[in-house]
Amino acid sequence: MKRIALALTALTAVTIAIAPASYAAPNFDQLSRENLEKDAVQEIQVKSICFVDLRRENLDKDAVNFDELRRENLDKDAVYEVLVKGVDFDELRRENLDKDAVDFDELRRENLEKDAVA
Repeated sequence: MKRIALALTALTAVTIAIAPASYAAPNFDQLSRENLEKDAVQEIQVKSICFVDLRRENLDKDAVNFDELRRENLDKDAVYEVLVKGVDFDELRRENLDKDAVDFDELRRENLEKDAVA
């Protein structure tokens, strides 16, 4: 009899200790729904922002006009392309050879001959 009473007392004590913990456990389904609702509200708020209006406001505040900068850079690139296209590299090479600069073609031939002999 004492064993049964002791077992029931232990079982009751364990139940009393565990019961509040099970009620205190978070309800993940409810938390998930609440978070999804928060995200939905944030998404609606983001969708209501008109970025075109914000851009105009920033341009009115003397902020950096990236469109203008882009056009300027494109114009610079176009000028640079024209300058590069106008350079005659063959002529520059001949001028350098006339100035007793190093003749890399000759050096290359000499190195090839050395490799062929070796």
